[in-house]
Amino acid sequence: MPELPEVEVVRRGLDPYVAGRRIAAVDVLHPRAVRRHRAGSRHLSDALTGQRIRCVSRRGKYLWMPLDDGALVAHLGMSGQLLLPVVATDTDPHLRVRVRFDRGDRQMWFVDQRTFGGLHLDDLVPDGQGGFVPASIAHIARDPLDPAFDDEAFTRALRRKDSGIKRCLLDQSLVSGIGNIYADEALWRTRIHYDRPARQMTRAQVTELLGHAREVMTAALAQGGTSFDSLYVNVNGESGWFDRSLDAYGREGEPCRRCGRPLVREAFMNRSSYRCPACQRRPRRTSAN
Repeated sequence: MPELPEVEVVRRGLDPYVAGRRIAAVDVLHPRAVRRHRAGSRHLSDALTGQRIRCVSRRGKYLWMPLDDGALVAHLGMSGQLLLPVVATDTDPHLRVRVRFDRGDRQMWFVDQRTFGGLHLDDLVPDGQGGFVPASIAHIARDPLDPAFDDEAFTRALRRKDSGIKRCLLDQSLVSGIGNIYADEALWRTRIHYDRPARQMTRAQVTELLGHAREVMTAALAQGGTSFDSLYVNVNGESGWFDRSLDAYGREGEPCRRCGRPLVREAFMNRSSYRCPACQRRPRRTSAN
């Protein structure tokens, strides 16, 4: 699933072209792609037609486009893509939704091979800080690259958790945008095992971990994100290349770039975690009294 850098790359690609444009027509080619819009595909098409897109915004892994009335929300899921093809012809077999504009030579396509992602129309609600956010994602926390992210509040909330630190990093109600890849990268840089209880983290360690999470995601953003297959691309269909710079994720059996020990892959929450067995030692669990 795309994480913060990959979604931000898409946002930056969409915004210069679609901001200020008016929607001329919406063609829903697969109903599953708009299943979160409970009023149905016809209602979505009618409600969007004639509306002007004001900009493209993001929180964590979600994108939304504020409109004259409400917002169009996009979740890419496992394989969703928002594309701006120059030649707007129906050549992609996984094209699910096509948005036509009143001017310009491009359309906006939602392409999704596995159909886990989708689009829906939503109301905007106050975010408590002078802005607005779609109601369906108002519960999602801000991400570490958001200027309004509160490091101190995150540290206090994290140190009240008994869960392992990686499980907390993946909890979108605590912090958004960090997925499996960048959690492993930040933990490797901080030399912390993914199962270290969050309540055992010192403030200094949390500060260091946040710093590394920001560094690795900023570096990934500069390289177009991480692409392990053709399912993640930017709005022009191009892959990112940060996978070449990963220190931990996907490097099972390869030497740790700090100590030389082979990295290991371990099962974690129906996915995989990668770590160095020397630099990121398994924590000792204390028994309850």
